[in-house]
This record gives sequence, structure tokens and C-alpha cells, in this order.
Amino acid sequence: RAFLKLHKNNETPKKKPGKGSLTTKEKTENRCILKERIVIENINAKIKVFKIIANKHRNRRTRLGLRMSLLCGLINCRGNLLNKNFTHLI
Repeated sequence: RAFLKLHKNNETPKKKPGKGSLTTKEKTENRCILKERIVIENINAKIKVFKIIANKHRNRRTRLGLRMSLLCGLINCRGNLLNKNFTHLI
């Protein structure tokens, strides 16, 4: 819960109380949060394929933002190309 102090829009799943259980509403909220989290983690994995980001960055911070923008653009472009090429299979 310390993340709530740092990030106002942070959502964390509810924990099960000791010897208790979650309500159905809490379970559905947890599932929604986890679905969003899976998408974000998959995007992070795609970014970390590039070893520049996966390893410790030793250059200037201003260039890190530029490199991240370029990598995210490449990933978005690649995703769009894949979606266009395989739309006939769906």
C-alpha cells in the first residue's frame, strides 16, 4: 500500500483476510485489475527484448527517453504490421 503515496492512480488487488474469503465483488475487481496488469507486463516484456533497456543504462538520462520512444515506436509499428498481415486469418 506504500505505492498509493507515490502513485495516485495505482490499483492493487485486494488480499484475502486471514481465515476468510473475498466477496464476489472483490474477486471480480481483482480479475479486472489482473487483466490490465497482464497486458502491461506483456508490453514490458516486448520492450525488454531490446538489450538496451533490459540491462543497466549507463548513458545520459535524456537519451534514455529518446531511446524508449524509438523502441516503443518500433514495437507499435511491428504490432500494427502483424495485425494487418494476419487479419485474413481471423
